[in-house]
Amino acid sequence: MVVRATTATAIRDRPTNKLYHSIGEVCEMLGLEAHVLRYWESEFKMLRPSKNKSGNRAYREKDIRILRLIKYLLYEEGYTIEGADRKLQKLLRSKQSSSQTEIAFHPPPYAEVIREIKQELIEIRALLNYPLSDPKKESARS
Repeated sequence: MVVRATTATAIRDRPTNKLYHSIGEVCEMLGLEAHVLRYWESEFKMLRPSKNKSGNRAYREKDIRILRLIKYLLYEEGYTIEGADRKLQKLLRSKQSSSQTEIAFHPPPYAEVIREIKQELIEIRALLNYPLSDPKKESARS
């Protein structure tokens, strides 16, 4: 279960080439529900996605970067909504470039993710007291 989440997160967080994204696409990218994004819009003043002719939200890459930062501050760093808002305001005031902020939210290279998954599986196997088998013996049995 953890393995899928790690890999799915790495895939979801890749930047895209589209100019605008629907709320559904952004929800899928970030692993969040639409009501969470709408609530965050009401709480974070810098998060104001434009709307298309039919009134649907149209998120730009800038909006998605802000959402990733908000998600990180709330879920990973443990900030409250108010604390995350203050932190974001401080970042905007200090005029920290978006490229510096963005670096922290890029997924690790896939090789690193695979190594981590492999290590987790080895640790789980050790916890379950399964002996590590020799791959050569495994293929001889097949």
